[in-house]
Amino acid sequence: MVTRVNPPSLDRTSPPAPPGARPCPVPPLSEGVRVRVLRLVHGDPRAAAELVAGLTERQAAGLDPLPAEPAELAPATLRARRREVRALPDGTRLVLLLAAADQHPVPTHAFLRAVAAARLDTRPLEAAEAAGIACATAGGVGFRDAWTRIAAYETAAPADRRDAHRLLARVLHGPGEGPRRSWHRGAGALGPSARLVAELTAAAGRARAVGDPALSGALAERAAALCTDPGERSRLLTQAATDAWHRGDGDRARALAARTDAEALTGILALRTGHAGEAFDALLAEAARAARVSRAAGTRPAPGGPSPNRNTAAAAPPVTSAAPSDAAPVTSPAPSDASTLTSAAPSDASCGGSGAAPVTHFLARAAEAAVYTGDLRRCREATLVAGQSGVGPPGVLGGIAAAVEGRYEDARDLLEATAGRCGPGGDPTLLLHAGIAALMLGDHTRAATATVRAAAAARARGVTATVSQAMEFRAYADFWTGRPRAAEATALDALRQAYATGQDNGACHLQAALAMFAALTGDEELCRERAAAARSYALAHALGLPAALAQWALAFLDLGSGRYDAAAARLRALAASGPGHGHRAIRHLATPHYVEAAVRTGETRVARAAHADYDRWAIAVGSADDLALSARCRALLTPGADALEHYRTALRLHAEGTRAFERARTEMLFGSALRRLRRRTEARDRLRSAMEAFESFDAPHCAESARAELRALGAPAAPARGDRRPTAHLTAQQLLVARMAADGATNREIAARLALSPRTIDHHLRGVFTRLDIRSRIELVRLLAETDTDDG
Repeated sequence: MVTRVNPPSLDRTSPPAPPGARPCPVPPLSEGVRVRVLRLVHGDPRAAAELVAGLTERQAAGLDPLPAEPAELAPATLRARRREVRALPDGTRLVLLLAAADQHPVPTHAFLRAVAAARLDTRPLEAAEAAGIACATAGGVGFRDAWTRIAAYETAAPADRRDAHRLLARVLHGPGEGPRRSWHRGAGALGPSARLVAELTAAAGRARAVGDPALSGALAERAAALCTDPGERSRLLTQAATDAWHRGDGDRARALAARTDAEALTGILALRTGHAGEAFDALLAEAARAARVSRAAGTRPAPGGPSPNRNTAAAAPPVTSAAPSDAAPVTSPAPSDASTLTSAAPSDASCGGSGAAPVTHFLARAAEAAVYTGDLRRCREATLVAGQSGVGPPGVLGGIAAAVEGRYEDARDLLEATAGRCGPGGDPTLLLHAGIAALMLGDHTRAATATVRAAAAARARGVTATVSQAMEFRAYADFWTGRPRAAEATALDALRQAYATGQDNGACHLQAALAMFAALTGDEELCRERAAAARSYALAHALGLPAALAQWALAFLDLGSGRYDAAAARLRALAASGPGHGHRAIRHLATPHYVEAAVRTGETRVARAAHADYDRWAIAVGSADDLALSARCRALLTPGADALEHYRTALRLHAEGTRAFERARTEMLFGSALRRLRRRTEARDRLRSAMEAFESFDAPHCAESARAELRALGAPAAPARGDRRPTAHLTAQQLLVARMAADGATNREIAARLALSPRTIDHHLRGVFTRLDIRSRIELVRLLAETDTDDG
């Protein structure tokens, strides 16, 4: 019997179409599926069209993982490549087989040594070069495309494949080449072997320890294929799914998880790809079960949780990233910790033998799920399980629970302890959550530092899935500190990574964040499109946090455009929305904007109550920015000249903080109050300062509001500030679209790359042409070339 290198097709997913059946019409692909389709087919548009035509409705909607085997991805494309390879001489095909086996699924860089050891004649490669299939390179053989490499491997006889792998294994004997040698030994096996399973498992652990999840995943998956014990096979597949998630292959991770009985792993994946409420239930149940197993085994969990075990699959400590309660502020949703997506059962060796490890791990993930849904009260359930298990609430879970119970000072201390873990060279998960805690405390400088370090640490360890999460929170730090262009660019990059790695829940949050950035710059059409996309996905997956953030973005857009009734109505609806539809922490963050809209519309009673709770949190955490916004709310709620001192207090506090955009808004509101009190000189200075700040933030609608106040004052309103570079008048997204268009990309191609509709791209290009005063793409190419020359 021949054991396949790749596992068989999966059950527990949508069944394949019957042979010969015409594919049913597939509904429009979700944005995440569209990005992943292009990634799976290596960017080949014909193969992409073939794959899309064969998708089930659930796969097209992103509910089931996409196909993993080449034959399922683009069979017609692969058949054409196979015909080309079979037409080559036998000697040529043998050389191509050896090269293909050396390059996939992980490069082992042993081709030239294998050729020398076997004394192979490489001259037959000339036939492949003549046919345009492959060519000789300095490191071996370069294939025309990935499909040709796959065809070169699959057209060979099984015995020839095994011989190629065994030859490659013989020449891999250098330092650090043990895991790759084991891979080839496993791929060259004729059938199940307990000895090879043990060797492959040990090699996977070594590869995992040095941050190579692609290699460790291939080794674990091959070990599972050679394993005859069902329980051990499930454990190995769980590790392979973990590795697939770490390297950013979300579809592979979900497909592998579907072949295991690891419900906890399914729950962990659901944090980033599925229903957050169901994820919470599954993970809290697993935490309770792990606690029972620990007690039955006589293991006493450590109160503070375990230390990271870096030699196993559980490579990161169990910490959470969560939001505060309905009173404590949060700037963004909790990420699911991809770097700790590990064992599905507490008996797994990857837990390091500590009874605390699985308990705290599952509690942390359950807390994240509660944050995503917006039902922060359920964090109390997690802390109850923690108490029954004898462990301390991991990560920031204790801070959330304290805030839910109204113990704001305790919450501050617990969050401060978490935020303090942001030193260089640390674990990416701890750094990421340190950044989140810092954001919750209003310390945006420390948040930016922690998230940058988290991304760097994740890249160094090969944990691709965590990189986009770190970039996501860096975007928030940039946004609050008055760097909207950097924030938008970071969020767009993170959005592409989130879609490519199968983190659709994270992508939903990023869509909501980008809607907020569009609201800041006054791009109404883009804001509404981003918010609609975020809310549509969020409501279907019980993601209250991005749903609330998108609602806030729309309210902020109305507020900046002077539609105060609409802004107040949206924020009232946000406050009334329950878990899965809204988020009390976002409601808390939006309090300063609600107070402003409520005062403009004469609804001050509810605004005073909302401000009282906001002020209490601001005093507890001592954040200069939060205290400044609280003082601004107090000024808005105070009639007449008595409000002026509150505005001055707010500006003094803003000077100590980092939220530059809100400082500009405070100055504009202060200037407006001064104008109404006929204090013309100071009003003019404040309004001009606010106008210039808004222009620097690319917020033209807010700048226009300041100009309107200046005109009402009778003072000359200066036109928009000029810039030597025409492109300085473009937003970050407009500049990105302009550069792609100048490079020759069509509107549809740009839309696919940016996960937007072609209609939105057309809107952006019209805006680009208007702002740059040009009429054609030829002029755009010339203008961008001149700008780049001037910058150089």
